[in-house]
Amino acid sequence: MSARPIDLYYWPTPNGHKITIMLEECGLPYTIKPIDISKGAQFTPEFLAISPNNRMPVIVDPVGPGGDPISVFESGAILQYLGRKTGKFYPSDERARVRVEEWLFWQMAGLGPMAGQCHHFRNYAPEQVPYGIERYTNEVNRLYGVMDRQLAQHQFLADEYSIADMAAYPWVRPYKNQGQDLADFPNLDAWFKRMQARPAVAKGVKVAEELRQNYNLATDKEAQKMLFGQRAR
Repeated sequence: MSARPIDLYYWPTPNGHKITIMLEECGLPYTIKPIDISKGAQFTPEFLAISPNNRMPVIVDPVGPGGDPISVFESGAILQYLGRKTGKFYPSDERARVRVEEWLFWQMAGLGPMAGQCHHFRNYAPEQVPYGIERYTNEVNRLYGVMDRQLAQHQFLADEYSIADMAAYPWVRPYKNQGQDLADFPNLDAWFKRMQARPAVAKGVKVAEELRQNYNLATDKEAQKMLFGQRAR
């Protein structure tokens, strides 16, 4: 496998952390290409050419299939690609792979979007909307319960440690901002501590953390308009 680094177009958010965790776990070299989503860097023509949904993360692997470069957008697709590329954390056995994909897509379609809406209504909405706060706080609570039941029988979401765990963990880290208490979910709490204890996970969530030093979305009204008022453009 080539040692040429993968370019990671990144900002330190839960979706960004998924990919730094995977890259660290796989020992792949990579170069951070900051995409300051609070300043509109995600709307440049150069970035849109590799991320048509104007979202990060995106990777550009200089040694893709057949030895040619490839760009991959969407964090779930990136995790799958890196799993196939390295043969790690994404099993080749079909039954095991299906289990991983079930929980990966559960995170992509459920935990991430619902937690994101919960963050928005609890922390960023310009006015308090009690229905929105209750709706999404309750849904995140339900999803935590789903994880807790699964983890009562398994050390990790799909039995063995996998990209499914890497996808879910960054969205559980800000549980307090979601109005949740891990003490209510003992199996989830135990998994959370197992994840925290992995050196590559700890390193992955600290990558480029200096980018957030002067970044406070809760108080940056211009950034909020940039992120929350988007329409087709």
